[in-house]
Amino acid sequence: MRELKILGILVFFTGVLYWGVEPFAHSQMHKHVEPADFSFKDVDGLHGARGNAINGKELVTSNCTACHGLKVEGMPAPMDDASAAAAYGVTPPDLSTAGYLYDENYLAAFIKDPAKAALVAHKMVDGKTHPMPGYSWMQPQEIADIVAYLQSIAPKEMTNKEVFVDACQRCHGAKYGDFRFDGTKSSMAAKTPDANIKEYMGTVPPDLSQMIRSRGHEYLEEFINEPGKHLEGTAMPRVGLKKEAQEQVVSYLEEIGDSSKDKRAEYGPKFLGYLVIFALFAWLWKAKIWREVH
Repeated sequence: MRELKILGILVFFTGVLYWGVEPFAHSQMHKHVEPADFSFKDVDGLHGARGNAINGKELVTSNCTACHGLKVEGMPAPMDDASAAAAYGVTPPDLSTAGYLYDENYLAAFIKDPAKAALVAHKMVDGKTHPMPGYSWMQPQEIADIVAYLQSIAPKEMTNKEVFVDACQRCHGAKYGDFRFDGTKSSMAAKTPDANIKEYMGTVPPDLSQMIRSRGHEYLEEFINEPGKHLEGTAMPRVGLKKEAQEQVVSYLEEIGDSSKDKRAEYGPKFLGYLVIFALFAWLWKAKIWREVH
């Protein structure tokens, strides 16, 4: 009977900690934020306009290819990554997959005013400007045409790694995605050199190989969708990914940073079963010993 009383006391205080103290502490350390919003209701988007891809191609080739590549059209970037990073602070992306990666309303808003759409206007002070100029002078139909063209050339499918490379690797590396033991540079290193990205962002963005373990799936989903929710004043822009593309980014981070997740989940029930059986035998052994004592 005494053992049952002790067990009851332990269960009570464990319950108080688990259902009382821990949730309160978590709410103070990790403030609640609104869930990820993939509708981008706050941006100055297309407003229902439908574009013409043929006209959009002419607009893109005459306005965008001075900085951006279009590999799908056989048009590489005019500068290599290092030269472009030195000129702009960050390597401009190839636009071949933009229509697959980014929400169409976000794309339209970004073309009009990149700093505002990406939520980094607070960083553009003391004469500092976003490396991409805004095209707010364009007619709404012209912007819709550009978006339609980018969607028309976008691939129908991309692997998780391809999405990560095009959406994240300009600033972030993922060394575990291609770990090298010979000291050579990983193909998953950030495309923008550290010195350039530090001058542009104020700090070197972290390698993301273990981010899924340190932050978790839910945090990453909220953070990528709108970094300022969790880190006010951050220099990281809102990326503007579609829900499907963002899920692929997180899935890739799980592949390289938490590859044993499925195996752990498989072993979990087996281990709990073992504990239950072991506890049963321990109780039977204890009962036998105490019967002999009494």
